[in-house]
Amino acid sequence: MKRALRQLYVQVLVGMAIGIVVGIIAPSWGTALKPLADAFIRLIKMLLAPIVFGTVAVGIARMGDLKEVGRLGLKALIYFEVMSTIALLLGLVVGHVVQPGRGMNIETAALDTQPVANYAAAAHHGGGMISFLLGIIPDSFLGALTGGAMLQVILIALLAGFALSGMRERAARLVDLLDEATQMMFRIVAIIMWLAPIGAGAGIAFTVGAYGFASLAALGKLIIALSVTAALFVFVVLGLVMRLAGLRLWPLLRFIGDEIFVTFGTCSTEAVLPQVMRKMEIAGVERSAVGLVMPTGYTFNTDGTSIYLTMAVIFIAQATNTHLSLGNQITILLVLLLTSKGSAGVAGAGFVALAATIQTIPALPVAGLVLLVGIDRFLNIARAVTNLIGNCVATLVVARWDGALDLKRTRLVLEHREESE
Repeated sequence: MKRALRQLYVQVLVGMAIGIVVGIIAPSWGTALKPLADAFIRLIKMLLAPIVFGTVAVGIARMGDLKEVGRLGLKALIYFEVMSTIALLLGLVVGHVVQPGRGMNIETAALDTQPVANYAAAAHHGGGMISFLLGIIPDSFLGALTGGAMLQVILIALLAGFALSGMRERAARLVDLLDEATQMMFRIVAIIMWLAPIGAGAGIAFTVGAYGFASLAALGKLIIALSVTAALFVFVVLGLVMRLAGLRLWPLLRFIGDEIFVTFGTCSTEAVLPQVMRKMEIAGVERSAVGLVMPTGYTFNTDGTSIYLTMAVIFIAQATNTHLSLGNQITILLVLLLTSKGSAGVAGAGFVALAATIQTIPALPVAGLVLLVGIDRFLNIARAVTNLIGNCVATLVVARWDGALDLKRTRLVLEHREESE
């Protein structure tokens, strides 16, 4: 028993169980615990930029051949786009089959649109693809490290890595120093992770206390449909992808079990990014591949969010009795291939992408977003966990595709849970 309690995932489970009990028995206490969950996530987020910068820059500097970087990046983007398309199509198909919004007969004129006004405004003034591309360029070098925009961090890390690679021996000491600084950041993360049970427990206590379960009966069908579809995507689609790469999914899920439970409790994949990057290195993925694929995937490879977006559009259409033609649905898919990436890094990114998509189909009422506000936290659990697993699979598969994976070590680590370096 004592040995089991030393495992982080067991501690997280205990924290979540306590959080659920608090949320049910004393809802006001549960909602009051939200700052603890927010504080845990902020502690991790403050380290993301330097860790990603250091990992990418050092990896490229030590890679030697810069053509490898371009080849790896292109393969990663192709993989991301294919998987996002599959996820979008799956959400669309399940939405039609399950019909979670059928029979609600919502009159949009009676809905209060104030809760989603900011999301609709952000989508309307987003500026499209040009604005998104310009937003990748930071105002200053240090501004990218403090602004929290992951694509900006990746850009300056790529430039720094290219520069250090070109300097060769002259930059050897600087590369070593940057590597040591990055390792220090990982050590800090390990210290912060002792607070994971508190963060996850507080997060689930807030969710249960603020929304409860009984009040969700009318919208429970959508929550269940999204959760089941996400599980289907993970075990069937991602399981097949892992098989094609010569690996098995279940050992990977055990290997990242701690991070899955933390993500479930906090509804945040950012809370575990440093740990999963570290684990992918331990599992035999070259550091340069980890540093490039994993952070980029957090922006471009959001499988869970893709499933949610198409299901949410279909749900709103069904709930408001809005007919969507085949042309409308094709338009929605094409728009979501862009908006699901273009809103990355924005607070409430899912709602911004959803609002931007709905506004491209005049028949769809933007007011329908109000139906999802109250249950978004529950929907976000399935989205976040699926995004996490999807990016771990992407890192392994793309690395295998590019020859940046020590397959023998990967199988040894995943099958036998050997986590020592």
